[in-house]
Amino acid sequence: MYQIIVKILADWLMLPIVVVALYALLWRVSGPKRYDRYTRIFMAGITSYILAKFIGSLWRPEQLRPFEQLGVNPGAAYLNNPGFPSDHALLGFFLTLAVWYATRSRKLTVIMTILTVLMCIGRVLALVHTPLDIAGALVITVISTVWYKDYVKFRLHKLIGKRAKT
Repeated sequence: MYQIIVKILADWLMLPIVVVALYALLWRVSGPKRYDRYTRIFMAGITSYILAKFIGSLWRPEQLRPFEQLGVNPGAAYLNNPGFPSDHALLGFFLTLAVWYATRSRKLTVIMTILTVLMCIGRVLALVHTPLDIAGALVITVISTVWYKDYVKFRLHKLIGKRAKT
């Protein structure tokens, strides 16, 4: 029974996370800033993924996953890579921040956060990730999302403002 619960948490919770994110991003975002929000979300997602792959290639590329170190079978699906940072956690945290940024819905953000944290706990219990893999995904996601939310917005307004004056 324990293995089934861990498998559901680690693998199958990604489905409701994606479904809630699609609902929120496609049906809850409206108005004149819709295109701007979608563009920033897309670019933050691409940046998160590229940054994660770059850091993952530099950070202990020969590291074994926990189940490999213990010599047991994994409790969830995984890709044959060192696992830092967790791709599942990266996507879950990114979608949570995207929903928060696009909708500002506290209820949807709390639901997404709970689902993502449960999924991350499942990935650790399934021995396919360490807590460091999960924390790395969270940090990378927050850095790239905040960078696109604030810094790029500031730079674009500054650039557009200069062009408008000339």
